[in-house]
Amino acid sequence: MEQVRTSDNLRLRLPAATACVSAVVFLLARPHLVDDTFITLSYARNLAFHGHWGLLADATSNSATSPANVLALAVLTFVVRDAVLAAGVLYVLCQVALVLALRRLGTALPRWFPALAFAALTVNPLLLSSIGLEVALGAAVLGWLAVFAVSPRPVAFGLTAGALALVRLDLLVFAFVLGFSVRSGRAVLAAALVALPWFAFSWVVLGAALPDTFVIKTLQGAQRTWGGWDFGNGPLFYARTALWTTVLSFLPLAVVPFAVRRSPVLRPFALLALGGVLYHGTYVLLNVPPYHWYYGPGITTATVFLCAWASGRLAVGGVLALVVASVVAYAAAGLPREFAPLTSNYASTAKYTEIGHDLRALAGSRVIGSAGEIGVLAYTCECAIVDVFADRGLLPAAIEARGAGNRWTRAALRVDYAFFDFDVRPRRPDLVLRRLPSPPPDALAHWTLDAPTLGKQELYLVPS
Repeated sequence: MEQVRTSDNLRLRLPAATACVSAVVFLLARPHLVDDTFITLSYARNLAFHGHWGLLADATSNSATSPANVLALAVLTFVVRDAVLAAGVLYVLCQVALVLALRRLGTALPRWFPALAFAALTVNPLLLSSIGLEVALGAAVLGWLAVFAVSPRPVAFGLTAGALALVRLDLLVFAFVLGFSVRSGRAVLAAALVALPWFAFSWVVLGAALPDTFVIKTLQGAQRTWGGWDFGNGPLFYARTALWTTVLSFLPLAVVPFAVRRSPVLRPFALLALGGVLYHGTYVLLNVPPYHWYYGPGITTATVFLCAWASGRLAVGGVLALVVASVVAYAAAGLPREFAPLTSNYASTAKYTEIGHDLRALAGSRVIGSAGEIGVLAYTCECAIVDVFADRGLLPAAIEARGAGNRWTRAALRVDYAFFDFDVRPRRPDLVLRRLPSPPPDALAHWTLDAPTLGKQELYLVPS
């Protein structure tokens, strides 16, 4: 009996340690959660407290890329009464779930493999910069998808694949790669049972089966809103201002070519890494801007494969050096950090929070036009700040622009938006936020923005 109790205690140590470390990491990351995180948190807060799906409390929208992330955060927000705290709880739960999955996958590897993988994933600068978004949830679901692919358990695999589709529909690329070991109609049926009800609801009630971000982000790529930067050359965009941080983030990808070598022990990890390659290629073809969290699934699966590959060869020194270097790089900017290690935001979360509080006092019930980043401002101001992410009246023009010149794209969009109300009118802003090189004569307020990637800019609130 004593031996059984000791064994149980040992099995609990890893998830307990994972939870404690992850909680500390979230507390460190809390000041620099990126702007898009607060778009998700606004959705979760509105759903938890008002039963309403939208970025703003008074308007329906469908720009939350990850329905599963919003739903999970909304449940936790309803319980803990704070969306940011809910994001911390969900992050900890996802980290624990991933480590448990890695322990199941790595039974043929040294016992310390899941701890090594956890350390390498947790301190990766890009993944640290993505906390609060759906990257951690996607990693946890991917881990268990691999477990059920190896078992194999077709129904459990299908249910998990359905959940993965709700995390991000594009993550089904991984289910396709892992699913060759399952190949079961029951798996497909189980996946449909989980995913189709939401997509049917979204199609009919929210006006589109796919989130509006598909149109918005691919249109940004087509219109070159990031200049010459896209997903393919995105790492170079970040390397301009954060060279070593970018190198440390993407370095695990260097081991992916070894995934093509056949090894029964490494097979599930190799399939995850190869799924990451296919995922990366899909995003290159979509030609979207290089938002850093888009690289998260590929880096996550490459890092897990790196740790499994190194563990099998007792070559963990290189991984440990990567972990130490990442910790040093994170702490070098001082703690707590003002900015995430990798960011493309115009200002820090703290600065946007200050502006959001100012806008609440300045705007009252008036509608404000966004200057391009809406997450923190909408979350902290709790007022009507509008752009295409929040105001569906602006979406018809985006849909038309996205379908221009390609009849197949236009036909697909026509089906996706079959239930969308194209007669909805854009909300007319009373005030507008503008980034300008010099102060306009009618400025009502002014703030200076400063960010490592985009430099210093002046933001003004002016009458529409």
